[in-house]
Amino acid sequence: MILGVGTDLISVARIERLITQFQQRFAEKIFTKNEVAHADKLKNSLPRALFFAKRFAAKEAFAKAIGLGIGRGIDFKDIEVENDQFGKPNIKILNGKDAFLKERFACKELAIHLSLTDESSLASAFVVIEKIS
Repeated sequence: MILGVGTDLISVARIERLITQFQQRFAEKIFTKNEVAHADKLKNSLPRALFFAKRFAAKEAFAKAIGLGIGRGIDFKDIEVENDQFGKPNIKILNGKDAFLKERFACKELAIHLSLTDESSLASAFVVIEKIS
């Protein structure tokens, strides 16, 4: 059973401006330590901005899928985007917020499906939350 669907589209240039303006403070406010560490390995500023843009879009899409937005029970740093060994993106819920989500949706287990895409100046994410039990 599908519990929620969310999507987000963001300009990569907007994220690049935020990185330039706020430098590491922007990354540390929005992204987890693992996400920042991965981005720090990227040499070029555009791939780094694209990396952050896709993850920002994923966090926003997830917040829309749960129907609350950011700051109403779940924050940016409670959501981590990671890739499996084949490159497939996944959302990992941190800081004990998985219990909050299970209570919100009145279920024992849920699955979060994530798709990311980009086209030069834009990054997009699509999230589906599914009840398993």
